[in-house]
Amino acid sequence: MAQVSLILLDDVEKLGLAGDEVHVAPGYARNYLIPQGLAAKATPGTLRLIESRRALIAERRAQALADAKAAAEKLAAVEISIAMQATDDDQLFGSVTARMVADELAKLGFKVEHSRITIEPAIKALGGYDIDVKLHAEVSTTVKVWVVRG
Repeated sequence: MAQVSLILLDDVEKLGLAGDEVHVAPGYARNYLIPQGLAAKATPGTLRLIESRRALIAERRAQALADAKAAAEKLAAVEISIAMQATDDDQLFGSVTARMVADELAKLGFKVEHSRITIEPAIKALGGYDIDVKLHAEVSTTVKVWVVRG
């Protein structure tokens, strides 16, 4: 299978960090990485550009890590409540989704993508749950979610 050689311009989860040379499928490169501005073809010019940006990339990475750690400390103390319809034996009609949790966190001023919220196993009953939130590749925290009768 053919592979395309690219230089990452930004960190891509499960692929690599900015400045890394990666080999990916042509469709992934053509349809996602290059149009999103996450990668460029590995040419001598691109390599020189990355070398000149190394210090800026390292500084941006350190700032992102510090911001994620600060947000994790604040999120660890947060408890949210989600109102759901439930049966008499406390079983929900449906389940609590990561998008619902992200929306409640947004109401409190925390900008978290729903794709970074992990709900395992699915919440299908009333009660209190600890939800994992991954803020950075190296930083994750838990948020207390109370599912109440709505």
